[in-house]
Amino acid sequence: MSSGSEHLRLSRAVCSLIAGGCFAVSACGAIGQDQPAVSAVAALETSTVQTPVGPVPGPAQPAPEPHNPYRGRRGAMAEGREMFVRFNCSGCHGGRAGGGMGPSLRDVDWIYGRTDLQVFSSIAEGRAHGMPAWGARLTEDQVWKLVTYVESLRTPEEPDAP
Repeated sequence: MSSGSEHLRLSRAVCSLIAGGCFAVSACGAIGQDQPAVSAVAALETSTVQTPVGPVPGPAQPAPEPHNPYRGRRGAMAEGREMFVRFNCSGCHGGRAGGGMGPSLRDVDWIYGRTDLQVFSSIAEGRAHGMPAWGARLTEDQVWKLVTYVESLRTPEEPDAP
């Protein structure tokens, strides 16, 4: 690369930085005679971030984790049980989810976790070594109902318990 093109590229980078700095200062509001000048750094330090819950000072916060809208609902547990059989989950996990070619869903220790979101992720995204991803075939509601059924296993609320 010639020194002329390097100089041109460096000049463009400097112009971009200057323009960006001017934009940042002007975005903070017009500076009037009764308003003190504010540096771009100070403006960024005092800025707020919009979140679904409203403005929060400081850096962006992670969005709240989605929760299972069907948690604890007996009707959803029964629908989840029906889907478990209809979608042939029982083909791998056994008729009552006790295990087979796939792992038991009645165990207390799970490789990928037992929280609502972790179970949802396992169903929707699949897992290595055999668990297919169902997210493209099932609606979000169907996945949550399956999660609800799986969470009902080994509880008094379990529909059609063994």
